[in-house]
Amino acid sequence: MSSEVVEDEFEFYSKAEKYWKDVPATVDGMLGGYGHISSIDINSSRKFLQRFLRDGPNRTGTSRALDCGAGIGRITKRLLLPLFKTVDMVDVTEDFLTKAKSYLGEEGRRVRNYFCCGLQDFSPEPNSYDVIWIQWVIGHLTDNHLSDFLKRCRAGLRPNGIVVIKDNMAQEGVIMDDVDSSVCRDLDVVRKIIRRAGLHLLAEERQENFPDEIYHVYTFAMR
Repeated sequence: MSSEVVEDEFEFYSKAEKYWKDVPATVDGMLGGYGHISSIDINSSRKFLQRFLRDGPNRTGTSRALDCGAGIGRITKRLLLPLFKTVDMVDVTEDFLTKAKSYLGEEGRRVRNYFCCGLQDFSPEPNSYDVIWIQWVIGHLTDNHLSDFLKRCRAGLRPNGIVVIKDNMAQEGVIMDDVDSSVCRDLDVVRKIIRRAGLHLLAEERQENFPDEIYHVYTFAMR
């Protein structure tokens, strides 16, 4: 559990905020130098998401999405805006959200809100979102904060809405990264936190065609 590797909670959060303040507001910056994998990532995410947006009695709506840990809006621009009428973005780094306004271009007019806030302090508006997308950011929350945030996300869903987590998974246990002040959890730990938040897994998928040297990446859909 993250409590075993995070010794000082305040320092855990403040060090991460400081780290991201020094990261360039570019796609390469958002992806830690792996900007070249962005298209593979987006294409896989689109396929994963579209299975829930297809026609059917429990079809997920396409009115509004929330991009968590949105950075400059890489996912908002290429995945969410093409599929949803409006998108909200939340990120802890103000410079990234400022950059997003130019990076998103004309379509950025459909971004309704830019929330500058850490997810541990953020509450999605209740009953508002068809999809809440949380990618490469859960490692910046302690287990308790992640579980609590997911509970608030559950309350933020519209009928048939889904929460999606896409993130790195450790082989075993929880690994601390002192550089960006984050943790990487294994699949079992993440599943336990999801259950603790009262969410039910609908789908789980391992990302293919990523470089061998990076962590395995998994996508989860839940409600």
